[in-house]
Amino acid sequence: MSIEIEAAVVHEESGAFEIEDATLEEPRTDEVLVRVVGAGVCHTDLIVRDQLYPTPLPAVLGHEGAGVVERVGSNVSRVEPGDHVVMSFDSDGTCPSCRDGHPAYCASFFEHNFGGARPSDETSPISQNDTRVSGRFFGQSSFATHAIATERNVVPVEDDIPLAMLGPLGCGIQTGAGGVINSLDPQAGSSIAIFGAGSVGLSAVMAADIKGCTDVIAVDLKGNRLEKASELGATQTLNPDEVDDVVETLQADYGGVDYALETTGVPAVAKQATDVLTQRGTVGVIGAPELGAEASYDVNDLILNGRNITGIVEGDSDPQQFIPDLIELYRQGKFPFDELITYYDFEDIEQAVADSESGETIKPVLRVTDA
Repeated sequence: MSIEIEAAVVHEESGAFEIEDATLEEPRTDEVLVRVVGAGVCHTDLIVRDQLYPTPLPAVLGHEGAGVVERVGSNVSRVEPGDHVVMSFDSDGTCPSCRDGHPAYCASFFEHNFGGARPSDETSPISQNDTRVSGRFFGQSSFATHAIATERNVVPVEDDIPLAMLGPLGCGIQTGAGGVINSLDPQAGSSIAIFGAGSVGLSAVMAADIKGCTDVIAVDLKGNRLEKASELGATQTLNPDEVDDVVETLQADYGGVDYALETTGVPAVAKQATDVLTQRGTVGVIGAPELGAEASYDVNDLILNGRNITGIVEGDSDPQQFIPDLIELYRQGKFPFDELITYYDFEDIEQAVADSESGETIKPVLRVTDA
């Protein structure tokens, strides 16, 4: 059996998101059918649209979905029809990282999230006129009225918060917040420089405030984002266009920072984020450039200063635990991620993408169906 849906399909490299009719399979024994209420637009959707990451096209992208469970497979016990859920990244649940509580570093992460198909048999749940469409992007492909997810990557949530706004917790917001809280784990009173003040970077700003960092510096080229960073806890903002040298400025102001977080995906910025560290400082690299991109650093400078570089995927989060934690912080008024969000109707997805790419909108969220 199958159901007819509407989905935003990308047919060619750098092509438009075109809302079209498609066919979605019924959930298999370990799968969940979710009616999508809201879906965030993320930078990762756009680098796959542009084929910097090679998910096969045509594809339905979207990986920050939130919605209502409509049907579950016979082996699913964690959720049931009617539950509100956030859809996050997928993982195999069996590799050493998954068993150790670090599913973001799943040994099969790429296959489960960028392959576009079920890793078990290379099939996709989405098709158009018998033509296969990649429909398992991050285990969900949530730029559609309905999505097939797995029991592992759906996170049940309470119904006291508007469901549409919760989707970005599945990737961008948990990535930025988790990059600080889980990966860097800064001590109270420490300093941190966050390069890039999009939704990931601003989530990191809020997390640094929660962790008690005394100096929180946000670096970005967009004035509206720096203004928002100040509102959300940044103690200083810095526009690289307005200073001679970002590294020299931060070294002069702070003698180097204890922690840095790179969220832009620009290799030259990754080097800057390393160079601003003080002795024994740590930089976390989140931003994803195209595959094969390299950044350089002075080896002796790294050694003699005892600096550390760590890569971060999805904020090293276990979504089943971390997403409810972030929602509770929001309830307590400590993590106002709703201030990052601008809503768009599903049919306006191209406008949402354009506003995201221009920097006008920090986190676009598509309203796909009614809650």
